Amino acid sequence: MGQPEQRAEGAGPFTTRLTWHRPEGGTVVWESRVARRRGALSVRGPGDALTLSPAADAEAVGRLRRLNAVASAAFVIGGALFALGAAVAQFGSGDPLESAAIYFAGGLFFNTGGYTSLLQVLNAPRHTHGGGPLVTAGWRWWGYEPMRVAWLSAFVLFVGTLVFGVNLLDSFLQGLTVQQTNRLIWTPDVVGCLLFLASGHLAFVEICHRARPCLRSRSLGWWVVAVNQCGSVLFMVSALAAFTRPATGSLINADIANWGTLCGALCFSIGGVLQAFERP
Repeated sequence: MGQPEQRAEGAGPFTTRLTWHRPEGGTVVWESRVARRRGALSVRGPGDALTLSPAADAEAVGRLRRLNAVASAAFVIGGALFALGAAVAQFGSGDPLESAAIYFAGGLFFNTGGYTSLLQVLNAPRHTHGGGPLVTAGWRWWGYEPMRVAWLSAFVLFVGTLVFGVNLLDSFLQGLTVQQTNRLIWTPDVVGCLLFLASGHLAFVEICHRARPCLRSRSLGWWVVAVNQCGSVLFMVSALAAFTRPATGSLINADIANWGTLCGALCFSIGGVLQAFERP
């Protein structure tokens, strides 16, 4: 019996989908996101419709479920706290330390969600040659795999949460000049937003199998990525509006800064809820 014919798809150096055409008929499809989030391959027999087929062992399924639950809960809680911090800044007493404390608590949950997302990639089951069952490797707390778009997206997201942490810590500083405020608080905020946007674009590459974003309204994974990317865009709008004018010492637009953060944070909470259902 001959070897199955293989076709690879993706963008640039990244392979995000492999299709094996078996000599006896039928196909097996490995998709990066489906395999690492659901532990499944897509299988089509001769004349059959393409369906998801569980291909990971019980250990891998349990691991995927636990990691997904932690990541989704972290983003739901982190987003809710960020939204609360923005609401306090917009409608509260006006004490910046109050909202800064809430933001900082939310940032810790974002850190947790970012790192757990990286663990999801590192410990997901891997495909085998010829479209065989997925293989579960040993547990890893860290790994360097820049040629995997899923790893790169998760790593950039995690770094973005750490950069946001710098912004949130510096928000507690008092008596800063305008220049110091823009350098220590605003600049890390913008850099973190850029990293979130880059991570979201890489996530689209993984799910669309091309460099340009696509529309896949029937895919739960696509909705998770799209809602989170919407949140990243709103965070960037908020960050740009929060620049402090040197001439006046006031923000460009405090209302846009607060509402952008609030709505963007709610997007991440919604994305976390959707992610809870993207499991084996």
